[in-house]
Amino acid sequence: MRVPIPHNLPKDEVRQRLKTRSPEIKDAIPGGMADVTTAWPTEDCMTLGVRAMGQSIDGRVLIEDRQVVFEVDLPLALSFVEPLIRGAIESKGQKLLAPAKG
Repeated sequence: MRVPIPHNLPKDEVRQRLKTRSPEIKDAIPGGMADVTTAWPTEDCMTLGVRAMGQSIDGRVLIEDRQVVFEVDLPLALSFVEPLIRGAIESKGQKLLAPAKG
């Protein structure tokens, strides 16, 4: 599943916001019992792994000039919740890129 989130920020700013706010990703997962891991194999790619309720989902966040693309490897057993996951990614992705409140 690919979920693009448009932005008009410099890539450095997108990177900084994602690095700073990546711990918030687990807040988008219902139940509050998720284990989320992130890594940066390249400066424009953050990998993530989500483990919750006995399921594992891996994905990537690709930083492009005009959009951030969330690529999620959704297991077939979870395909029925794709619309829910897509909506959560769209909502949380926009919040991750928003200016910091303060």
